[in-house]
Amino acid sequence: MTTMIEVKGVEKQFTLHNQGGASFDVLKGNDLSVTAGECVVLHGQSGAGKSTLLKALYANYKVNNGSISLRDGEELVDITTALPRRIIALRERTLGYVSQFLRVIPRVPTLQVVMQPLLDLGEEEAVCEAKAKELLSRLNVPQRLWTLAPSTFSGGEQQRVNIARGFIVDYPILLLDEPTASLDAANRRVVVELIDEAKQRGAAIVGIFHDEDVREAVADRLVDLRAL
Repeated sequence: MTTMIEVKGVEKQFTLHNQGGASFDVLKGNDLSVTAGECVVLHGQSGAGKSTLLKALYANYKVNNGSISLRDGEELVDITTALPRRIIALRERTLGYVSQFLRVIPRVPTLQVVMQPLLDLGEEEAVCEAKAKELLSRLNVPQRLWTLAPSTFSGGEQQRVNIARGFIVDYPILLLDEPTASLDAANRRVVVELIDEAKQRGAAIVGIFHDEDVREAVADRLVDLRAL
């Protein structure tokens, strides 16, 4: 199987400048490999470094040591040394991320929020709109909300918009940070279906899921960070 993510010897320390410069280790020489079509679920108690590793994979956190290589076509790109423009290009076409919270420009309608990542790749607007509507419908976001800005929605509605936006591009690599945390059972099942479909097309997925049923449904492997 094709390796999509290769993490080697990653270390991350945080320094508390408001507490006399005290520092502590979160990731301690971690290794991880993820292949195409595989969903790896990060496991471990609070503070084990699950979210830290996920943010490092998205290059939101700079690691202190080690390498993180992501496959972009035929090339493995070490994002710990890549230039910012290379990271931006990876995020546009290769690397998707669904966080726990929707962050959007105020007053932009929901449909536009969901369409935008696909529009940015140059896809025709009609194609983007059709795919956005399909995802919003599957995730049970009422049609009357599509023309409204999601900043006024409930937490669960915002998260469903967030998931639709994260899945509108067929990213080869997907990072999922508790995407089902504020969803009911019916919408959790939809997310499981979307993850299964992404795996079937060959996406490599790394996720954090505190919902045990979702975790068991999607995980090909559970990786306990304490054991790495």
